[in-house]
Amino acid sequence: MPALASSRDATPAAISVNGVHKKFDSGATSVQALTDVSFTVATGQFVTVVGPSDCGKSTLLQVLAGLTPASAGTVLLDGEPVTAPRPDKIGIVFQEAWLLPWKTALENVEFPLSLRGVRKAEQRPRAEAQLALVGLADAAGRYPHELSGGMKQRVAIARGLVQQPSVLLMDEPFASLDEQSRTRMGADLLGIWERTGRTIVFITHGLTEAIYLADVILVMASKPGRIVDRIPVPLARPRTVDMIGSEVFGKLRNRIWHLIAD
Repeated sequence: MPALASSRDATPAAISVNGVHKKFDSGATSVQALTDVSFTVATGQFVTVVGPSDCGKSTLLQVLAGLTPASAGTVLLDGEPVTAPRPDKIGIVFQEAWLLPWKTALENVEFPLSLRGVRKAEQRPRAEAQLALVGLADAAGRYPHELSGGMKQRVAIARGLVQQPSVLLMDEPFASLDEQSRTRMGADLLGIWERTGRTIVFITHGLTEAIYLADVILVMASKPGRIVDRIPVPLARPRTVDMIGSEVFGKLRNRIWHLIAD
């Protein structure tokens, strides 16, 4: 039998979400995007969030990031309320890389540091270290149009990590990649996670991706968006592609599929 994915559930919570509701009001129209969402993410844990389209996954990520306020409930980061963006503690990687086309890969990674007024003498070595971490040290001088889709997302990950946040939030960052590139990027991300010890919350539509990456999977349902299951992943680490064909993996995928489809 494979070993349990990790013992991180026993560590203190990095993120605590308590009774979060989110309602969008537009004139006479009101949409309940999230209802009574509660969960914790342990320090250093890799959590994936999966669910059908329009179930509120991205809205949940925005609430966690402090980009949009909850209508009710609380989000705590290391015990402190999240009420606004915290780039010093929370890094974000979106589905699109959103690189500045007139800046090189290295300059794109440096950009958040310059916005925060970090001394120029510190910006370059920190950005170079993060590009090396994602395997792009040799591409530092390239512009976005000279990079593949996977390379752009690596730059985005480096940019998300350069301020040394304790938490990295990722909103379907590999959705635009082909299956082979997506699998490779997932394996590389696990390597980065293992080396940095960051807490990661990763939004995805892909059931295989959700299982392959996670310590724990949060399964969401829609109308309104809510969490219907929390599933620990009983696969040993480090993960391998061969695990995807295992009986344990298949049973997990079927379990999640029925939760989403029913």
